[in-house]
Amino acid sequence: MTTNQCTYVRVSSATQSTIRQTINNTDGNMFIDVISGAVAFKDRPESKRLMQQIESGLINYVICESVDRIGRDAYDIQSTLNYFNKMGVTLKVNNLGIESFINGKPNPIFKMITDVLANVSELTRNNIRESQAQGIKIAVAQGKYKGRVKGSTISDKDFLSKYSNVVKELNSGVNSMRKVAKLTDTSLSTVTRVKSILSA
Repeated sequence: MTTNQCTYVRVSSATQSTIRQTINNTDGNMFIDVISGAVAFKDRPESKRLMQQIESGLINYVICESVDRIGRDAYDIQSTLNYFNKMGVTLKVNNLGIESFINGKPNPIFKMITDVLANVSELTRNNIRESQAQGIKIAVAQGKYKGRVKGSTISDKDFLSKYSNVVKELNSGVNSMRKVAKLTDTSLSTVTRVKSILSA
């Protein structure tokens, strides 16, 4: 069976670097979501595109850096991994160095480890949210927190307008986001966000 592989990348914001997650990618076939891990895998723009290609038989091997890139909710992570198994798609988790299939059969060690890490990922997310909430309460009590300034976040439309050169290169059919970043003298994270907005 021919291996048709891709790399799946997720960052929570456009300011986060994707280098660590893409450094081992050699074929340029990447799906990069700029979105919170709390959003279900099946509801993300690039994940949807990935699933469409899986169901069309174009992808049968997915690489990701770590389990928490799939999600931050234990049930969603396990549902996604079950989907991959059902579709006969091998998932390789780079920081674990293991794959979901061995010799065409589900790897029981992979399932055991990822089940544990799925719960750890959810616990980590909950701890982060709790710490943020406590920090806000303290800042409010000290009169230092006023919330986000209205209009401080640039809209998707304005973001695309600001990086119209990136939009132009992506629409021209250039597949490599690294190449687009080089041609437009912008960061890979910016190109990633532009592509995510266009995909949505």
